[in-house]
Amino acid sequence: ANVMALLRGRSGKTVDLGSGDGRLVLEAYKQGLRPAVGYELNPWLLWLANYRAWKAGYHGKVSFLKQDLWKANLSDCYNVTVFLAPGVKPPLAAKLLAELPDEARVVAGRFPFPSWTPTSTLGQGLEQAWAYDMKEVRRAAQSGAGGRPV
Repeated sequence: ANVMALLRGRSGKTVDLGSGDGRLVLEAYKQGLRPAVGYELNPWLLWLANYRAWKAGYHGKVSFLKQDLWKANLSDCYNVTVFLAPGVKPPLAAKLLAELPDEARVVAGRFPFPSWTPTSTLGQGLEQAWAYDMKEVRRAAQSGAGGRPV
């Protein structure tokens, strides 16, 4: 709920990196975020996500792809959600900085990006979510590195 609240009022392509059972992708679609896409490597979770989409009447309206997030091109994504382990966040931060447009928003659940300052946050404990607007993240990275992008 907190992740989706941080995306309220936004538009554009929405991607969940490591989409698991697909619940965030389905909720994003319900809230009008389109296209809504999930990237997941686990075939059982992909099957479950597609089943849930079919059951909700969204078959063919949302996409769940067997895609390695490190190989995915995210340059057309305006909303990115991640519920990934802390160890993945530093290299993922570099990929997102390199690929996402300035207008993009990244929302992390459970674990924040350690080197980024959130634009906003909601919730506490396991329910906490952090939103990062890429324009602000880039501005902070450039000023923190003497004007050089990190």
